Amino acid sequence: MIKLIGILIVALGFGFRLNTLLVVMASGVATGLVSHMSFNEIMAKFGEIFVTNRYMSLPIILSLPVIGLLERYGLKEVAASLIKKTKGATSGRVILSYQLIREISASLGLNIGGHAQTVRPLVAPMAEGAATAKHGELPEKLQEDIKAHAAASENIGWFFGEDIFIATGAILLMKGFFDSVGLHVGVWNMALWGIPTAISAFLLSWWRLHTLDKRIEREMTKNKNAKSKTA
Repeated sequence: MIKLIGILIVALGFGFRLNTLLVVMASGVATGLVSHMSFNEIMAKFGEIFVTNRYMSLPIILSLPVIGLLERYGLKEVAASLIKKTKGATSGRVILSYQLIREISASLGLNIGGHAQTVRPLVAPMAEGAATAKHGELPEKLQEDIKAHAAASENIGWFFGEDIFIATGAILLMKGFFDSVGLHVGVWNMALWGIPTAISAFLLSWWRLHTLDKRIEREMTKNKNAKSKTA
């Protein structure tokens, strides 16, 4: 069980909001040391994994200049202005719609989103624009809350959606682990049981985002009442 110490380090590191890269590296080093690997072997393993998976980072690296140019020429502003013209749009509904699209596309093996490619330039500005159109200028804290929920929708949609696709890395990793300990579980069975989990995650997200809309409305009403009393 001591070999699971890496999970504890990750949980504590993320809980205390420490640097993500340092937390993950510390977790890997600790796991290697308790598994009787030398420090040189651990560093060699880090290098081997990096070289093996270096091409996975290319889509993000190549897309960043394109996203940067689009933002420079007003992509975020255009996205926000478009959603302001949509009647009935709220921050929660915008974010939930993106999460639904993300979850369904991931379950089909399609990676059509991402924090840098979609959330930052499109989803977050549209969610903020929807709230601004309905309530006026938002306080900084509410703006940050909306951005946080938009980022979370990307993680939740991709994480739970991809577990329904049989050829994804998560399913294959679990399949390999089960086979190594003598448990023969089919990938179709794992994908099938990923469906109720994904639905549950979506319903919980609906509740969280509904609560977000209510909180925005409550705080903005409170701010307006406070301003009117001051005037």
